[in-house]
Amino acid sequence: MDKGALLKKITGQEDERITLAHFLDQLERSTRRNVPAATHFLTPQEQSLAGTLLAQLKQEHAAVFTGGYEGAERQAALFLPDYLDAASYRAAEDYPLCAVRCTFRAEDRPGHRDFLGSLMGLGIRREMVGDLLVGEDSCDILLKREVLSFVLQNYESAGRVHLRTAEVPLTHLHLPEQRCQELSGTVAALRLDSLVAVGFRVSRSRAAELIRAGRVEVNWRVCDKVSAPCSPGDVFSVRGMGKCVLTEAGGLSKKGRITVRMERYR
Repeated sequence: MDKGALLKKITGQEDERITLAHFLDQLERSTRRNVPAATHFLTPQEQSLAGTLLAQLKQEHAAVFTGGYEGAERQAALFLPDYLDAASYRAAEDYPLCAVRCTFRAEDRPGHRDFLGSLMGLGIRREMVGDLLVGEDSCDILLKREVLSFVLQNYESAGRVHLRTAEVPLTHLHLPEQRCQELSGTVAALRLDSLVAVGFRVSRSRAAELIRAGRVEVNWRVCDKVSAPCSPGDVFSVRGMGKCVLTEAGGLSKKGRITVRMERYR
């Protein structure tokens, strides 16, 4: 099977095929030249597709996925030659991931959207930026090393908030505590509008409005189908409201409805 046919088999989305083609290019570069190579930051959905691609190629262990810290959502794929292991490479000066710490006055309280929007306003592509770890008086931003100098020289504000920036080692990141709320409820069926209503504590009609407006993602992909079927393990995010995970579904209430448990993160 040629490269184009293989990518079409894995995904019907053109933008995802472009991402996977870049993934393949880096794999081939590393293999052909016996040097380390890396992709841009991949969304969880893209990471899943990349795993499927590696399985199709029977090279499941050819890539190491990392976002700069354990549990990162956006991760790059690293391809390492035989003479180099992940730990040794992480300590190298040319390691492809790095981080910048932006400090600000605690009373200014810029949010994730302020930081991301201002970075995009500088012309930096989203795939060059990993997770943004927003704290009370600082934000650690994971980056591809190739944009580090540009960010240090030009990134001065997030919205109206003045920033001071400096590179910070990946071993010294400030990881904000992730707040999780456990939720439970009952639904007539495991369909998207019902689960968004439970997970985000909104009415089912409001959930349907959010879905039709394109504000809801299922497993990091926009879904505008109100009745889309869902299953345990699915991740739901609503723009501006956070994300939640369907952790359990099973058992019937006295009225014959399905009992569900969800975890919501802010």
